[in-house]
Amino acid sequence: MTTAAAAMPNAKRGTIPVFAAATAVTVSNIYFTQPLLEQIARSFHISAAAAGLVATAGQIGYALGIVAIVPLADGAKLRRLSAVLLTVTTLALVAGAFAPSITLLSLAALILSATTVIPQVIMPTAVAMAAKGQAGRVLGAIGTALTLGALVSRSVSGVLAEITGTWRAGFLFSAVATAALLLILPRYMPAKAGQGTGETLGYRRLLRSLPALFPRYPALRISAALGGLVFAAFSGFWAVLAFHLTEQPIGLGAAAVGLFGIAAVPGALAARYSGRMADRWGPTVVNAASLTAVALALALFLIAGDSLVALFIGVNLLGFGTTSGQIANQVRVFTAGPEVRARINTLYMFSVFAGGATGTAVAGALFAAYGWSGAIAGGFGFLGLAVVVLALHAAGTRRKPAGSALADDSVSLPGARARVSSDSASLPDTRSPGDRVRAGVGSEGSSGR
Repeated sequence: MTTAAAAMPNAKRGTIPVFAAATAVTVSNIYFTQPLLEQIARSFHISAAAAGLVATAGQIGYALGIVAIVPLADGAKLRRLSAVLLTVTTLALVAGAFAPSITLLSLAALILSATTVIPQVIMPTAVAMAAKGQAGRVLGAIGTALTLGALVSRSVSGVLAEITGTWRAGFLFSAVATAALLLILPRYMPAKAGQGTGETLGYRRLLRSLPALFPRYPALRISAALGGLVFAAFSGFWAVLAFHLTEQPIGLGAAAVGLFGIAAVPGALAARYSGRMADRWGPTVVNAASLTAVALALALFLIAGDSLVALFIGVNLLGFGTTSGQIANQVRVFTAGPEVRARINTLYMFSVFAGGATGTAVAGALFAAYGWSGAIAGGFGFLGLAVVVLALHAAGTRRKPAGSALADDSVSLPGARARVSSDSASLPDTRSPGDRVRAGVGSEGSSGR
């Protein structure tokens, strides 16, 4: 049996590659505009900060879509949901391609980003479909595809803009790619969210249940804070990179700017095994490696920001750090039972992309006022807060007695004996036997294997 088949033995052949490809294509709809911002600014005769509203609208729209749409994955018909989302996204991309003003373009970006939330429907669905002990592997593949889509989309749109002479080509290309998924993805989605109590909650009840999940799940709180802060630094960098690279002394064109997305692919691929590492050593260890990589990247950007070699190394460190941290955070938050996984992921990803929107806006303002150094200093500010959050979490975890009701780094993926209902007020100890042994010897970082 192949590795992919072993990970999802009851799924249709090719499900993991299809899920990964759909994740990459749909998430790219948020990011492909970033290398185009300079062209958009010239096209509408507006400032760089005003053009940045398109990227900010995309981040905000994605966050809103996560809150309003992703919870449906806990009870909706997944095939129909995915088809509707892909259709609306395609139409909004076409509208963006023909937008006559920055206001209408930003509105189109807001709408298409709100409905291109397929990755956040796929992730909890994939975890529910995964075999026992394979969820980390599945999350690693899909999480890596998420980052690759975000990175490569910048390169594709930059090259298209250079060849065609217009930023509008990127919108049309993305519309075609998204429409193509309509013929493929719904066939691989299960009819409904799997492995639940059998109860189908109404939409209003699904939304009303969201606020109670934050205080109930400590793992969600720590992951949301880390994910949001790291993604703020990541998004801020990519939001201003195009302006930095087109200015002197670098002076690159749109195609060369976009190629930096491809340059960052090795770093994202290196994070592929973070899910397995988190299963073995705990998410906190992977989070620490993530923050270290991001810190090194920002240091390179600040010290040698005019060097293409330094920027190349830095984007790979940044891609590795962001992707590995994302995977570790989701391994931590998917300790919940299948009835609430989509809603847990809703709150986590809302925090992440709200952080991204904040980072994009802050970086744009700092770049306009203080240039490249100011924007990177803003990234260091977000990173510093993340370091404080992780340090407090690690200290709190060490103080917890062995066998506590909820270890923030416990991992209970498909096949675990204990399940949590959407209405329960507390969680049982859902850690795997190996995790309980490691907790018993008081060493979160030891593998015990």
